[in-house]
Amino acid sequence: MNRRSFVGALGGFGMLAGAPAESKKTACYLLQAHYLKAGPQLAAFQEFLSKSFLPALAEVHSGPQIYLEALVAPHIPQLLAIYGFESLDRVQSVSRSLAQHAGLRKKLAELESGPEPPYERLDSTLLEAADYSPEIAAPAPQHAAGRIFELRVYHSPSWRQLQALHERFAGPEIKIFHRSGVHPLFYSSTVVGANMPNLTYLIPFDSLAAREQAWAAFGADPEWAKVRQESVEKYGQISNIIGISLYRATAWSPVR
Repeated sequence: MNRRSFVGALGGFGMLAGAPAESKKTACYLLQAHYLKAGPQLAAFQEFLSKSFLPALAEVHSGPQIYLEALVAPHIPQLLAIYGFESLDRVQSVSRSLAQHAGLRKKLAELESGPEPPYERLDSTLLEAADYSPEIAAPAPQHAAGRIFELRVYHSPSWRQLQALHERFAGPEIKIFHRSGVHPLFYSSTVVGANMPNLTYLIPFDSLAAREQAWAAFGADPEWAKVRQESVEKYGQISNIIGISLYRATAWSPVR
């Protein structure tokens, strides 16, 4: 596997490199959005990921891995891969191991020699997990068919306001989320990527109907109206652009 395709442009950033290697807490997430075109390209790329890349990755890394196919996003078809790591050093060491994996290099060469490239382009984003971000647990058996995943990116006008947004999430907002049926897998800030500064989080739902019901409950919660008003009065509009994309987990995604 080409190292650049896995790590992207992350090699020059050391913000997370100091995290202790023995720590099991996920310190960062690597998001890789593979943009494809309509036709057989998606099926061929999914076959490579599920049958060649995932087995090779399992030999060197046991952190969270999520593979999602876009339902509502700026570019469709799209396959979003999300990987969790203990540190940036760990991202780089896994990347080096994959680059040296003879079997994977052979399968990638076969894929690239086909009638189409593996994908049209790749965008990589490095996220730093928030202090209050939970750990991603193994999926329950009832999720075997694949849940709906909502990726939300909240852009703040300034770093000061982003910090205020994180404080609001870490305090009362998470409690309102949970009683409304919104249970994000992680909360993070972008270290390398677009639309900075931002808060990025990923939420699974059992269905689109469950998603609509949960957000309706959240919006109607009287405490949410109070918390939001207090936040605006103190810091102004701390999130002025919200990006929302919807995905469905692939059948072979380790977390689905």
